[in-house]
Amino acid sequence: MMKKYFGTDGIRGMANQGNMTAEIAMRVGKAAGRYFTQGTHKHRVVIGKDTRLSGYLLEPALTSGFISMGMDVILLGPMPTPAVAMLTRSLRADLGVMLSASHNQFFDNGIKLFDNTGNKLSDKVEAKIEAGMEDNSENLQVHSESLGRASRLKNAVGRYIEFSKNTFPKHLRLEGLKIVLDCANGAAYRTAPAVLWELGADVITIGVSPNGTNINKDCGSTDPKNMCDKVVEIGADIGIALDGDADRLIVCDEKGHIINGDQVMAALAGHWHHQGQLKGGAVVSTVMSNLGLEKYINSLGLAFERTSVGDRYVVAKMQEIGCNVGGEQSGHIILSDFNTTGDGLVAALQLLSILIEKEKVASILFNSFDAYPQYLENIRYPLGDQPLENKFVKQALKDGESLINGSGRLLVRKSGTEPVIRVMVEGPDVKIIKGISKDIVASIRESIT
Repeated sequence: MMKKYFGTDGIRGMANQGNMTAEIAMRVGKAAGRYFTQGTHKHRVVIGKDTRLSGYLLEPALTSGFISMGMDVILLGPMPTPAVAMLTRSLRADLGVMLSASHNQFFDNGIKLFDNTGNKLSDKVEAKIEAGMEDNSENLQVHSESLGRASRLKNAVGRYIEFSKNTFPKHLRLEGLKIVLDCANGAAYRTAPAVLWELGADVITIGVSPNGTNINKDCGSTDPKNMCDKVVEIGADIGIALDGDADRLIVCDEKGHIINGDQVMAALAGHWHHQGQLKGGAVVSTVMSNLGLEKYINSLGLAFERTSVGDRYVVAKMQEIGCNVGGEQSGHIILSDFNTTGDGLVAALQLLSILIEKEKVASILFNSFDAYPQYLENIRYPLGDQPLENKFVKQALKDGESLINGSGRLLVRKSGTEPVIRVMVEGPDVKIIKGISKDIVASIRESIT
């Protein structure tokens, strides 16, 4: 079933327009509230947000929708997405909501929903909520005496700080490590520096002064140059960059070289496998992960499972086969021993524990495999256009597959979170894949000009 509002990671769009207005947010609150108010207990929903200006628009609208359906609302304020998932479970809530557009710029926002186990909703449940959003009948709302209430959880930051610290090995400390931490002027600007400092690290921070419009701007996991430069400048041991809602991370080594999500998964899976901590005999990632990662995981005698793009699909496969390490090249790392969704800070802590235990530099520890050459390009297109239906684009794709001839991979898809076509070409021959990528990108651009 084609969904009208939900994409690969909740609902997302430009704030105060289209799918991301106060009206839509209230309808989400009503529809989700109606769906999750099952049983006779007093129903509860947890709402967190990142630091976008539009959070002030959407948070009260969502709150009103839930209250109108008889749900009590617990407001967390600016908190990372994984904190919302954790607190939804901890507070025995029926539902958790995060207001964030993740790595997007401030002018976008989004609505992510979690069930009472802290997992993102299935396609089936999202479809039912969408159907409920189309029904605005006032008689579905509760009577006035049954309205919910709203309150703020004053110790939310402290709860997540303690949760995160407890994922770090009890016998270790971060003393002696100099860490550059980039919080993207986003949701982790208070929690992440506190955790690393309390564990003993020397923390140099970037992106910890949010003003509502600077989230992910020239900082964070999608723009880590300042972090890399700072690591080299001050001689830090490692750099850690989170995104706007802190559910993903990108790392750089002591030389300022990027360590992406694939290398993070390789390092964690390899270490946990040798320690006897890896479960399920497998690692799960998406179709975007590098072939080099797949070959490395296989060399350990482990299976490598691929899913569609989206961390919730990774989580679903992990639960199906019973493994505890999965993620995405973009930096969503799911460690199911600790949390039900990507958690940039918790993943960073596990990497730091390896750095402390092995007493080697990051450039050696976190480069487990040689990546296949991979060209990635994003092409933005006008809403309503269908570039992939163009006959010349289809021919370019067909030609590309022929040239790769089974020695690599070609993946062209629409983003589920923004109007962008993502083109990925991967293979052993740089010249061939570069030419394929160039031809496909050119054909797509021509189809939309």
